[in-house]
Amino acid sequence: MRRSRITIRLGESLLTDVKQYAASKGESLTSIIEGALSDMLARTRPVGKQEPFEMVTFRGEGGLKPGSDLDDSAGLLDFMENHKWRDSARR
Repeated sequence: MRRSRITIRLGESLLTDVKQYAASKGESLTSIIEGALSDMLARTRPVGKQEPFEMVTFRGEGGLKPGSDLDDSAGLLDFMENHKWRDSARR
């Protein structure tokens, strides 16, 4: 890729922060700026036509398992990792 030399003006604080970030990543200031601009352009480009998909859902029988609380993610994870969960899932 051919590179062009340009001049940009950045606020001192931003320039200092970006230089420190580049140094911490072992990258050049140029590569950080190129990456940021590429990411910004990728997010703003229109997405091509995508195939429609159908969301597949399953209805459980009997509702939630006793002891499960969908508002407590840590408790739910503990519940799912518990042997009782695996035993009841096999039935």
